[in-house]
Amino acid sequence: MMIEMNMTPLIDVMLVLIIMLIITIPIQNHSVNLNMPTNTPSKPTEPPVVINIDVDFDGTVLWNGVAVASRNELEAKLGEVAAQPNQPEVHLRPNAVVPYKSVAAVMASAQRLGVTKIGMVGNEQFLK
Repeated sequence: MMIEMNMTPLIDVMLVLIIMLIITIPIQNHSVNLNMPTNTPSKPTEPPVVINIDVDFDGTVLWNGVAVASRNELEAKLGEVAAQPNQPEVHLRPNAVVPYKSVAAVMASAQRLGVTKIGMVGNEQFLK
């Protein structure tokens, strides 16, 4: 009489199951598929309108190259700029030897009237 159990058929079944498992495992990809939203290109932005205010060495104020006759005329022009819903950029360009009080007066007028897009450009010696 045989007391031991024959293990060969059980091992064969286990090998077949392992082979079936290996075959059915999906192949690993090293990428992730994403459905990205498409974007329609927006219209190109228009360059901003720039107003140049030059302050000459003697305190003369030039609005886009044209001399401003008085402080009231300058404030009227700054008021028109401030009233626009999309304000143009105001570039303040002082001369290197102009007294600071002349530049400060233009800046104070612009601030008081509500000009928000103002900056000093140009002469780095004056900006130091």
